[in-house]
Amino acid sequence: MSRLHATYIGGPTALLELDGLRLLTDPTFDPGGTDYPTPAYTLHKTQAPAIGAAEIGAVDAVLLSHDHHFDNLDTAGRALLATAGAVYTTVAGAARLGAGATGLAPWDEVRLGPTLRLTATPGRHGPDGGDRGPVIGFLLTVADGPTIYVSGDTVWFEGVREVGARARVDVAFLNLGAAKVAVAGPSPLTLTAADAVLLAQAWPGTRIVPLHFEGWGHFSEGAEEVRAAFAAAGLADRLTWLAAGERTLMA
Repeated sequence: MSRLHATYIGGPTALLELDGLRLLTDPTFDPGGTDYPTPAYTLHKTQAPAIGAAEIGAVDAVLLSHDHHFDNLDTAGRALLATAGAVYTTVAGAARLGAGATGLAPWDEVRLGPTLRLTATPGRHGPDGGDRGPVIGFLLTVADGPTIYVSGDTVWFEGVREVGARARVDVAFLNLGAAKVAVAGPSPLTLTAADAVLLAQAWPGTRIVPLHFEGWGHFSEGAEEVRAAFAAAGLADRLTWLAAGERTLMA
């Protein structure tokens, strides 16, 4: 049986090992304390990665939900892309990144390993009418093994709900944090704790693994809010928290 191991690195970044492959989500490896000024706002990284880019080892593929925000692809993460076997991201992102990047639209599929299929999933990076995208998530299916969902930066909407209608997801890695920037208005741009509860209720057999809930100054929610929301819904046992830097057998 194909097993899943996961190593939480920080922010949206995790190393997933499945079907003999090492897959890296939204790579962020810059030191804590780094600022990222843009014409409209400045993002501030508050936490260093648990494992540095130089120590991460060989990466067969990067699953990059989008390339245009520093909290999903920082400077060191961008440099790492050149060493990865493949990079899968949005169509627009692949055009910007150039050679070595493959652009996927929602529900596009590619084969990665002996039995591993990667499917791009819909994402909406903000409220209806306020999308900061384009973004995608990823569905990983493998023969005789678990089905994995990686949300990328998205809110809870019908496109995400459809993932659970199409596949029985065993483990969902969710970018939480209820990220907000003033220029985008008051609405969260990523999943809130309440969104994650709705997803868990809609997908009753799915283990929920929080990512992207710490390490950046523009998050409006953290682990405490996630724990409280799941406890209030009677779903605390559905959460799995990964210890930073530790390789964990997930399924």
